[in-house]
Order: sequence, then structure tokens, then C-alpha cells
Amino acid sequence: MPTSNSRDQAVSAESRHAAGISIIVPVLNEAELIDELIGRLKHLRELDAEIIIVDGQSTDATTEHLEGAGFTVLRCPQRGRGYQLALGSTLATHDNLLFLHADTVLPSNALSLIEQALATGSACWGRFDVQIAGTVRGLNMVAFMMNWRSRLTGIATGDQAIFMTRAALTAAGGVPKQVIMEDVELSKKLRQLSAPVCLRQRVTTSGRRWQRDGLWPTIWLMWRLRWRYWRGASAETIAQEYA
Repeated sequence: MPTSNSRDQAVSAESRHAAGISIIVPVLNEAELIDELIGRLKHLRELDAEIIIVDGQSTDATTEHLEGAGFTVLRCPQRGRGYQLALGSTLATHDNLLFLHADTVLPSNALSLIEQALATGSACWGRFDVQIAGTVRGLNMVAFMMNWRSRLTGIATGDQAIFMTRAALTAAGGVPKQVIMEDVELSKKLRQLSAPVCLRQRVTTSGRRWQRDGLWPTIWLMWRLRWRYWRGASAETIAQEYA
């Protein structure tokens, strides 16, 4: 159960909430979808969101395209979303933070939904429901199970666009610096402060892995890796199998 001290620490910033939100976007070899990503980020910037892009050592033209479009791109010395998000979050200037995958599309009113969800002080973090884009049959079932499992366990995946107050992230000890499963570890820490706000509005994430590897092989891979991680396998070992 959350202690009163930890809850107070996590939500204390709400009384001095700053307008806007800082969006941290980890990228790695995203050249194939870069035009769509740039368009989405420009729109979010027009809504006064702070955009912080952190590259995980891309070997394609990802950073060049983003910088050419007017974005500053941080170079993370270590590859892995946990390291990238940890670096980006230290430079955020707003009280609310959103971790947004490059292939995840937010609903049109996402920023106001986040601010409303965090404004009451009863919860200090949350996530969206997710749907998976693609032509593979069964993706709706996969998304339904992801959302159901998240509500049941209080664990969110990065594809669900995790958001939180800065105070909550600080109280949780920051983003775990690991190459994979950082979303699981961060969720475990944040749910000690409050239950997550599970927004019914959906983000749309890319089904490119499902398209490439097939539905059931991907389901088996995801569950097997989660099981092994739960049993104590290192994030580095899991990452090698996930690639």
C-alpha cells in the first residue's frame, strides 16, 4: 500500500502545476516512418508541448531528418529505451511528462486528457488503452488483452503512452536505466505511489513486428520473455532475444 508520505511527495507538485507537458520520444532507426513522426511532433509542438527526442545510436538517417525538420536530437551514449527515457526526462521543464514511442499515435485530445487525469491529485500517473495497426487477423484481440492485463495488474507497456507527474517520477527513482522492460519496472515503482489512471481513449501503435513475424509467434515471444524476466533473467539477455 502507498504510504501517506510517498503519496504526498508524488502529488505535491499538482498545486503548482505548470501549463503544458514535456513529451520524451526515444528513437532508433525510424527512417521508414520519419515523415509521419515529424508531422505528429510538429503538431504537438504547436500545442505548446515540449518535445525532447533522444536517439539510441541510429545507423540510418533518423537524426538527420529530425534535425532538418527543426528538432533538437539528444544522442544517448547507451542504446535502450530505458537509458533514452532517463536522459530525456532529466531535461524536461514541465510538471507533467509523457513517454511516447516513435510508432505510437496519440488521440487528438491526448494532452488535455493527460492534464485532466493528473489534475485531481488522486493519481500521479497513467496510460491510454492501445490499439494495434495492421492487417494481421487477431490484433484487436491482442490489444484487448494488453488493456485488460494492464488494468488487472497496474503494469503499463510503453506502447500505451505512459504519463506521470515529475514529482512521481522523482519519487519512483527515475526511469530504470536498462535496455528493455523499463516500462515494467517503472510501472512497479509508480503503482506504489498510486494506482494508474487507465484512460479508455486509445493510442494507435504500429503492428510492424506482428506483420513481420506473425501473430502467434509474436504472442509466444512476448509471453516467454515476460515470464523469463519475471523469473530473474537480465534485461540484457531479454533484449538479445527480443531483437
